[in-house]
Amino acid sequence: MALYAAVARGGFRRYATYRTATAAGVFTNTVFGCLIAYTYQALWHERPHLGGYDQAQALTFVWVGQALLATVALTMGGGFHEELQERIRSGDIAVDLYRPADLQLWWLAADLGRAGFQLLGRGALPMVAGALLFDLALPASPLLWTAFLASVALAVTVSFALRYLVALSGFWLLDSAGVAVISGLAALFFSGTLLPLRVFPGTFGEVVRMLPWSSAHQVPADVLLGRYAGPGLLGALVFQAGWAAVLLAAGRLLQAAATRKVVVQGG
Repeated sequence: MALYAAVARGGFRRYATYRTATAAGVFTNTVFGCLIAYTYQALWHERPHLGGYDQAQALTFVWVGQALLATVALTMGGGFHEELQERIRSGDIAVDLYRPADLQLWWLAADLGRAGFQLLGRGALPMVAGALLFDLALPASPLLWTAFLASVALAVTVSFALRYLVALSGFWLLDSAGVAVISGLAALFFSGTLLPLRVFPGTFGEVVRMLPWSSAHQVPADVLLGRYAGPGLLGALVFQAGWAAVLLAAGRLLQAAATRKVVVQGG
């Protein structure tokens, strides 16, 4: 485990060197957060309890989303998968498979390190800006903040597992960019990034809230907003952990199949 802890630290330090990109990301997230927040204000002015949220909770949802956007990287906009896709395409993945380290755990550790920096470096400041500019419903309970951080860690793991599956598709497709685009679009609509999933009505809303993407965005936001009480909070974390386990296991099976069918393009 010491190896993977070192890989995670390396992932954190690697992204910490991109200071200009981080500053630009903070600015972008803050500006877009304001635009979305003003849109939500207009929407919740017309529908004051849409999705069971009051306006302050809806605005908090917006800024939690901005804090998690780069952290979770669910829409395929950055992270390990682009590098892994390129290594598969070029054939360099053959070197990785010969290393005395598990391929999935290696990339998971690196992605957790990346996510840790993004949460601190690019997520915290937009959240602070949002709290200064708008009336947010941030909790005072240390328990909720602790549960939120645990939920974020699980969200990153679910996101990693989804992106790992997309990257591994390159063993068969040679170029998994199209799969990444489709996955990113699905994540955009089914995670709650654009609009809380609780707003969706009827059976459709129930279905999308059970999909893995919801555990990467909707669930952490609801945890921070205190939408889960008592056993419900534990149930929300178990829901995330369950999807993480299922998707990691699927990635493990796909990885095993890929190592038996390595197709090298251009190398």
